[in-house]
Amino acid sequence: MPPDPLSTQHWVHNLSPFLWEFAPGLGIRYYGLAYVLGFVAGYWLLNRYSRAGRSPLTPESNGDLLFSLVLGVLLGGRLGYFLLYAPGALLASPLTFFRVWDGGMASHGGFVGVLIALVWFARQSRTSAWTLADLIATITPPGLLLGRLANFINGELWGNVSQVPWAVIFPLSADPGTPVAAIPPRHPSQLYEAGLEGLLPLFYLQLRFWRSRTAQDRPGQLAGEFLVLYAVGRIICEQFREPDAALIAGVSRGTFYSVFLLIAGILTIFYTRWRAPRRAPPAAGTRP
Repeated sequence: MPPDPLSTQHWVHNLSPFLWEFAPGLGIRYYGLAYVLGFVAGYWLLNRYSRAGRSPLTPESNGDLLFSLVLGVLLGGRLGYFLLYAPGALLASPLTFFRVWDGGMASHGGFVGVLIALVWFARQSRTSAWTLADLIATITPPGLLLGRLANFINGELWGNVSQVPWAVIFPLSADPGTPVAAIPPRHPSQLYEAGLEGLLPLFYLQLRFWRSRTAQDRPGQLAGEFLVLYAVGRIICEQFREPDAALIAGVSRGTFYSVFLLIAGILTIFYTRWRAPRRAPPAAGTRP
C-alpha cells in the first residue's frame, strides 16, 4: 500500500516510555509502573473485600496471596512470551529471559502463572480455589487496563494500517530514518484493548461482585465470566492489531490462544452453575 501523502494529518506518537530517565536507557518506565500500580490496586481491592466481609481472607492473607500472584504473573508472563511468541530467542540465548528491560510479556502466559499460584495458595491456606478464582478475577482488570495504556505510551503492539480520523502514526512501526510522511497511520489498538480487556471487565465484575450474590451462591462463576469477557475482547481487538508473530491456523496467535480461554470460561460457568446447590422453593404464603 503506497503511503498516504496526507498521513501527517494524523497524530504522530512521540511519547517517552520513561516517567523519569536518569541515564540513557535507565529510569522509571511507565510499563513497570503499570505493573506496580496494578498490584497496588489489586491489594487495595482485596483488603476492601475483607473489611466488607465479602472475602474469607484476612489482611495478612491478602498480602501472601498478592505475593503469589506477583510471582505467577511475572514468571508466567515472561516464560509464556518466549514459549508462545519467541521460542527461538530463548533457545539461542537463555539469559535473554532476565533482560526484562527489553520488554516481552504474554498475557496468556500470565494467566497460566496465576492459575498455578491460585492452586498453590488454595492448598496452603485451605481456601476454596473457586472462591479465590472469583477474587482474583475481580482484581485483575486494573492491571490489564494499565498494561495496555503502557503499551500505547511505549508505541508498541500497534494496530493495522488505517485512515480513520483517530489513527496514529507510530514511528517504531517503520524502519529507522523513515520520513514521517511515509509512515502510514495505524489503529491505536492498544487503547481498544485497554477498554475491552481492562476497563469493561473492571466495571462489569465490580458491579457483579457487589450487587449480586453470584460469588457466594456460585463460586467460580465470576472467574468464568471474566475469562469469557477477556477472550471475546481480545479476539475483537486482534482484528485491528498488527500480528506480532507468525499466524496459527490463519489467525493471529492472540486470537488462537484466546479461543482456549473462551472455552475454559464457558465450561467454568456451566460447571459452577451445575454444582451450585438447588434452593428450596419458598413456602406457601411467604415472599421469595
